[in-house]
Amino acid sequence: MADSKTETKTLGESLRQQGVSRRGFLKFCTATASMMALPPAMVPAIAEALEKARRPSVIWLSFQECTGCTESLTRAHAPTIENLIFNHISLDYHHTLQAAAGEGAEAAREAAMHENHGKYIVVVDGSIPLKDPGFSTIAGISNLDMLKETVAGAAAVIAVGSCAAFGGLPHASPNPTGAVSVSEIIKDKPVVNVSGCPPIPTVITGVLAHFLTFGGLPELDDLGRPKVFYGQSIHDRCYRRPFYDKGLFAETFDDEGARKGWCLYRMGCKGPMTYNACATTKWNQGTSWPVESGHGCLGCSEPDFWDGGGFYNAISIPDGDIARNIGLGAVAGVAVGAAAGMLNRNAKADAVSRHETVTVDDLEKTS
Repeated sequence: MADSKTETKTLGESLRQQGVSRRGFLKFCTATASMMALPPAMVPAIAEALEKARRPSVIWLSFQECTGCTESLTRAHAPTIENLIFNHISLDYHHTLQAAAGEGAEAAREAAMHENHGKYIVVVDGSIPLKDPGFSTIAGISNLDMLKETVAGAAAVIAVGSCAAFGGLPHASPNPTGAVSVSEIIKDKPVVNVSGCPPIPTVITGVLAHFLTFGGLPELDDLGRPKVFYGQSIHDRCYRRPFYDKGLFAETFDDEGARKGWCLYRMGCKGPMTYNACATTKWNQGTSWPVESGHGCLGCSEPDFWDGGGFYNAISIPDGDIARNIGLGAVAGVAVGAAAGMLNRNAKADAVSRHETVTVDDLEKTS
């Protein structure tokens, strides 16, 4: 929680106070532009906007959830863009991370709402039970009442994780608590869905960076998710895609196909129907992601993924004409596969470079 003197500083002033030079600040802006998939020509505009941006107040509400979304964010290896962004917001309420408890914690939430009316951001993880308000309460306040009260004076809402975005696991059949998403309740404020179980930390901070830079929210898809991160399927970004195109599939976790890294489609991978940036941003400082570790995508960033059939059952309708793809692979043979693999590697390398993180070593501490 920040003090009032810190909150009055702009982002540029805060970075300079920490010894970050102008050159380092511009490098930070370049990395921010890459994270938001903006062209390099936008870097000066981002620098000018961030230089003047003041620390926004953020109130984080956790309802029916497992704390996995917070774990995902806090376990991001430091220092990265995630840390840099979160160091420059005022996280005024988060009942998992804050030291205050009981009446003191609730007083902090109410003070942040009052002092920043119309300007603060509400981040929500977890779904909201409607069947009985007593199923989930905080300080004796039902999740539904706390959400409505807190959002009333907010500038925007970010629904973090598939529970807040689509109802998630609590919403799975038979949905005993009557769990619903944030957007099913909040109709008069902009709501951004950052789905995933858990969501990728870079995507959360990317939305915050966009708000800091442009004073608004990014372009969204038909499910309310930022297009810049959810605009392509896992399948289209996957480094195993060339094997799919050639009709080469692993059938079990220990067969020859699995050892050779072939496509996991027949083992239930939901990559063709799942939209997220896992294949390019990865996890644990870009170390790996589920498909690279040998397990198919579960489709956790899509609505009702828990009720979508067995995780190890292949989806019934392939993405595109798989028979045609296999035929092309057979005719063209190794040459087509090699070319496709090279194109995919180039695309992947380009995508990875556009989502690179920043380390302290990258930022000059002195001019």
